[in-house]
Amino acid sequence: MSLRKPSTALPLAALAVVAAVLSGCAPQDAKSDGAAASGAPGTAGAAAGCAPGALATRTAGKLTVGTDKPAYDPWFSEDKPENGKGFESAVAYAVAEKLGYPKDKVGWVVAPFGKATAPGAKDFDFDINQVSISDERKQAVDFSSGYYDVRQAVIALKGSKAAGAKSVADLKGAKLGAQVGTTSLDTITDTIKPSTQPAVFDSNDLAKAALKNGQVEALVVDLPTAFYITGAEVPEAQVVGQFASASKAEQFGLVLDKGSRLTPCVSQAVDALRADGTLAGLEKQWLSDAVSAPVLK
Repeated sequence: MSLRKPSTALPLAALAVVAAVLSGCAPQDAKSDGAAASGAPGTAGAAAGCAPGALATRTAGKLTVGTDKPAYDPWFSEDKPENGKGFESAVAYAVAEKLGYPKDKVGWVVAPFGKATAPGAKDFDFDINQVSISDERKQAVDFSSGYYDVRQAVIALKGSKAAGAKSVADLKGAKLGAQVGTTSLDTITDTIKPSTQPAVFDSNDLAKAALKNGQVEALVVDLPTAFYITGAEVPEAQVVGQFASASKAEQFGLVLDKGSRLTPCVSQAVDALRADGTLAGLEKQWLSDAVSAPVLK
């Protein structure tokens, strides 16, 4: 709206009207909301700026979601995030629906894990890729509320010494591996504290190949991935066990630009999906195998 600067000769009442109109037309910067600017998952006051299907997305009227490639089972299916199959694909579409974007208004882009969590502008509105929420990562990006509670697990080739581990101490002498930049790698260095330096891989595909050819004795991955690898990809391996929950539960969160005005809206959607049982239902549907494994203490 364009308004001519009012003359000082105008009556005070007219000036008040003009001021009110100008105030109503001024663009509202969602980053003025403390939760949005800081990346905090709180959603107080978010509803007013979260009009369904009319958010300040990268492309008007469309929601762009990022994930890595390949997109692994059981989080996705057939390496096709857009098909709605797999836990994270289903979660992404459920969040989109809550935000007012039906499936035909959702597009996907490839976002490598390391790039998605690094500082800098993103080419997605939010990213979903088994990214654990951490204070360190919050320095570079925003996170939504957590959509999945995570436990880490160990897999090893059947018959190997590592496969017989009953405790964390039993793994200290093993040659272990994990994907770079993950909480799986953190679990090795911070919880297991092995006597030899762990092997670090750019992707889970490379890690699985190393396990198969004996470069490593065991891998640390999240529990659902552990069950999928041993059940479908490396059947000669087995799930050795899972790690007890830390004092602060590990959760996966949706990744957004640092200070994104969408953060409170996306968190609000995730919170609603948790409250109405949708997340639990999707977890049961797509991750039902990952329900039980010995706890390594």
